[in-house]
Formats: sequence, structure tokens, C-alpha cells
Amino acid sequence: MGEKKSYVKDYMTKNVISVSPETKTEEIITLMKKSHHNSYPVVKGEQLVGMVTSFDIIVKDAAETVEGIMTTNLVVANKNLSINDASRVMFRRGISRMPVVDDDGHLVGIITNTDMVRSHIERSTPNKVEYFKNTLEQLYGIKTTLRHMRVETNKLRPTQDRVYADELEGRTYELERGLAEPAIVVKTGDRWILVDGHHRAVASSQKGYETVDSYVIDLGQDIKLGMEKTADKAGIKTFDDIEIIDDDKHPLIALTESLQDQESKRDD
Repeated sequence: MGEKKSYVKDYMTKNVISVSPETKTEEIITLMKKSHHNSYPVVKGEQLVGMVTSFDIIVKDAAETVEGIMTTNLVVANKNLSINDASRVMFRRGISRMPVVDDDGHLVGIITNTDMVRSHIERSTPNKVEYFKNTLEQLYGIKTTLRHMRVETNKLRPTQDRVYADELEGRTYELERGLAEPAIVVKTGDRWILVDGHHRAVASSQKGYETVDSYVIDLGQDIKLGMEKTADKAGIKTFDDIEIIDDDKHPLIALTESLQDQESKRDD
């Protein structure tokens, strides 16, 4: 399945709050408090001429207007730059927000680290779903349908017996900010089997969210999946049956820390 190429213009924020070089520094401080953003593009006419940040206000010599403290040597993105190239630039430069301009240098948007995460989720999840969908069709000799929809949280049947508290915290953070990857659910008969996304689903349940964003693979008939049979044997029927491991870390995190410890010992 070919992956559609994504561009900055597909994910950037278009309605950007900007200021002018003549904007008073005191007004910027007030704006930062109200909007909870700590940086703003500086525009003269339609032309991007600089960027002003809270760092500029704190570190640089006091100035009455933005023009006296703004940064003019900027890293900017063209709106037709690919998301992959933009993310590389931001990572290498260590920046979290990048102004987006058109061919004439006019400000047309802002691309952020959050936008990069969202683009990755929207590109990677469909490929994973398509693979799982094809596997089910080949395994059972059927034709399935796929829908992107919200599924009632209390209808989901979990198939995993444990989740990890640290990862649960991360998924909760993502849910609150609209960054959570959709779960993968199989509808078989009148049952909604959760096959991928248990940390997201448990976090949704704990937060009291009535629905979970999901990709639903509908089998069009009632087939008892192997993972459903395994969950039956383990007594896993609802989220209350899932054990939350809070005295241990996720295996991948624990493994990473173990490797770091080994590296430290070698250095000693």
C-alpha cells in the first residue's frame, strides 16, 4: 500500500497570531499571558521579518518595541516542503515552532512539533490497520469493511490482561491534547473486540470519555477470534479485569534503562 506524501501545508496552523515590529514589548508580555504561547512571528505588511519569544524578552536588553528584541535570522519552511524534511530540520536545529512562508516570503502558517506527531500518527496507523485487515481476510477467507469512527468505551471488549502505569500516563497526556492514535477494533457479530490500543482505551475509561477514536474492521459475520478465546480463558471481559502494573516499568523502557546502566558501568 503506497504512502501518500504529506506536506507542511497539510498540517500547519493557518490562523497565526502575529505582531508587527512596532508592537510595544509590554503588549507582547500581556499577549503571552492571555494566549499561553511564548513566541510570535513578526510581520511587516505580509512579509515575515522576524520572531519574538519570551527568551528574547528575558535575556536581551530592554527595548520599547518588538523591533529592538526580535530575532531576524530565522529558520523557515516553505508550505510545499515535505513533512519528513521539515521534521528533520526542526530536530537538527532544536526548534519546536517554525514559521511557514510562501514563495514571496509572506507568512502563511506555523508548523510545530505537535503537528509533526499528528502527521506521523495519521500516516502510520492506516498502514498498520490495512495489514491487520488483510491478515483477517486471508485467515478466515472473508471480505471485511473498514470504518474510522468513535466506539462507545463500555462496548469495547479488551483482550490484554495488563497495562503499564507509566505508558498509561503518556496515553492520558496524548488524549487530553488530541494526539492519541486511534485504537484498532474488530466488530464480529455484535461484539467490539479491542485488538490494539489498550493503554489508550483504559486511559479513556479512566478519564470518563464515553467514546474511543477507532479504526473498526467489520467482519460482517460472527467469528470467534483466537484472541477473544484467550481473553475468555484469562477472565478478561471489561477494563476492570485489566491489571495496572505500577511497580514496574514498560518492558521496553526497562530494557533501555538496563542498557544505559550497562553502558555507565563500562565507562566507570
